[in-house]
Amino acid sequence: MKLVAFWMVGILCLPALAQKKTKMAYPKTEKEAVTHNYFGTKVEDSYHWLEDDRSPKTEAWVKQQNEFTQRFLQQIPYRNQIREKLDTYVRYDRRGAFMYLGDFRIFPLQKDNENQPTYYIESKEGGDPRVFIDPKEFSTDGLASISLLSHDPSNKYVVYSVAKAGSDWQTIRIREIGGKDLPDTISWVKFSGAEWLNNGFFYNCYDEPQKGDELKGKNTGMKVKYHKLGYRPEQDIVIYQDQENPLRYYGIQVSQDQQYLFLTKSTGTDGFETWYCKSNDFNRNVFKPITKGFSSKLSIIDNDGDQGFFALSDVGTPNYQLVKLVPFEGDSFKSKVIVPEQKNALLDQVLRIKDQFILTYLENAQSKIKVCDLSGQNTKDLDLPGIGTASVMKADEKGDYFQLSFTSFTQPTAILIYHRQKFGMIEEYYPAFNFSTEVEVEQVWYPSKDGTKISMFLIHKKDLKKSGNNPTYLYGYGGFNISLTPSFSTNYLWLIEQGGIVAIANLRGGGEYGENWHQAGMKMKKQNVFNDFIAAAEFLISEKYTSKNYLAIAGGSNGGLLVGACLTQRPDLFQVAFPAVGVLDMLRYQKFTVGWGWVPEYGSSEESKEMFEYLHKYSPLHALKLQTAYPATLVTTGDHDDRVVPAHSFKFAARLQECQAGSAPTLIRIDVNAGHGAGKPLSKVLDENADKWAFMFWNMGIKNLK
Repeated sequence: MKLVAFWMVGILCLPALAQKKTKMAYPKTEKEAVTHNYFGTKVEDSYHWLEDDRSPKTEAWVKQQNEFTQRFLQQIPYRNQIREKLDTYVRYDRRGAFMYLGDFRIFPLQKDNENQPTYYIESKEGGDPRVFIDPKEFSTDGLASISLLSHDPSNKYVVYSVAKAGSDWQTIRIREIGGKDLPDTISWVKFSGAEWLNNGFFYNCYDEPQKGDELKGKNTGMKVKYHKLGYRPEQDIVIYQDQENPLRYYGIQVSQDQQYLFLTKSTGTDGFETWYCKSNDFNRNVFKPITKGFSSKLSIIDNDGDQGFFALSDVGTPNYQLVKLVPFEGDSFKSKVIVPEQKNALLDQVLRIKDQFILTYLENAQSKIKVCDLSGQNTKDLDLPGIGTASVMKADEKGDYFQLSFTSFTQPTAILIYHRQKFGMIEEYYPAFNFSTEVEVEQVWYPSKDGTKISMFLIHKKDLKKSGNNPTYLYGYGGFNISLTPSFSTNYLWLIEQGGIVAIANLRGGGEYGENWHQAGMKMKKQNVFNDFIAAAEFLISEKYTSKNYLAIAGGSNGGLLVGACLTQRPDLFQVAFPAVGVLDMLRYQKFTVGWGWVPEYGSSEESKEMFEYLHKYSPLHALKLQTAYPATLVTTGDHDDRVVPAHSFKFAARLQECQAGSAPTLIRIDVNAGHGAGKPLSKVLDENADKWAFMFWNMGIKNLK
């Protein structure tokens, strides 16, 4: 693909269109007299009926809202032009990392503008690939996505999962290396890998939900099971379940030498216990604790024979360190530091390969790679291709090579394979282009409301002029210890070519700067995150990168909450807002699917009067005020989103339309047969992105593209 020269592409910017005196005539949404009582405070929930997302009444509302939104979008003259341009950007081959097994290796490849990646198999030396798994086997319309989970020790079988229409529910299947599936099929799997031991594997699952509750019912009672090849799923052994505490997540890991099992238990998305047992004892439920309580994160890397366990730990070290846990008195362990915590860099990932550790650090939200021996000595730095994000994986089974994926704001994901001891690259798979000569990436720092310095990436044309009228797309997340690091997106190219700016802020609540940074945006410190994002907008305006009339804010999931909170707190600051698949009802989020798992991050309206009052104050749904002029807003969600159920977006959009006093459109776009985002067909992604760019530019008063 060739990028159109920037000097040949431009925009005609006009002042933002004047607000009309009357607001749009939105479809009527019925209100009901429903209230909930929280510690003596009654809270109205007039659109409560929209929580039943599969009722005929709600489906009729969805149809009516989608038709209204599409009529608005169809009036934008350059909408189709944007869609066509976005399609040209994705016409290149995107290759993923290799799974090595015996004499073969398997890799995903998404060619040109295919909806989903296809998995290919070839010899381990490369060459002459053939199709191994084609997602069109399960859905011809691109709605099925495939994930490889693992392969067996004998290199004969591959475990993979199939998800449909964007749901988190997965079906596990097993394919022989020759391409034929075994009859073993496991349903109602969610948030699971497949860890092999002997002639079977461990996985996580739930009981089959009641009919009608598949996408919105509360997921409780996770089980860890062991499936033996050739047996029916109902014969699988439950190796762990806590019936007294049904609100738990579990993770299972087998050591590289297959001598130990490691079990993690968590009450949600933050902190976990770590337990272990000898692998030959797994069916006796004899796990012993390594750590207890849910306040820390200690991840086992591997065992050191019978001499202890290597672990990545944040216990007393918020930037993490690598330790060895040595058996002590009784069943306790003492910790020996292998690689100490660094003050200015986060130890993000550790991989053991034979007698070496591959260490991935985040420093100023950018990846650094180091290698050391098992004692933490003889450290060497790996030269990366540039400023970007790297993820390290084991390559060949002998442990002579490791591979990493690398991406940046100007470089699509590349797969690089290195010799472990010689530390040299032996294979590289780069897409045929990058944009480093035409695009500039800045990292700036700005003060938040309390003076905390926040970092932000700015991506734009090299000859950008700070005129105050550059269309700017400010994106954030700020939660769950998730880091926003450099990554490539064809979607951003269109805005950059049009002279716009992509701004990505590293807000508190994320993981870019360690656990302290994360905790500074949790629970009753969540307002820090919103303040950081608002300060980012004010910085962009004060530094003349853009102005209020040309500023859009965007975020998805927890980032959808971010956008919803900021547009309700500062409706005067933004021209356009895109809350995507957002957590927007902070009083009831824990009642759906896996929402209960977010309580450690957010707190719950049910846990205390103080927590209820804090959530109620910023909850986007409840913070909306009648007769207020809100920015042009396009709420987006999917009807198969079973992580953040679409009821959040339904209720928020209905209330926003009720409260909107200005003429800026407040619309909702509900994608049918789509979920939270993972596995969405490329065609649907392009459709949504085209609609968002068209909506953004039109509401900024930009009438013509060049």
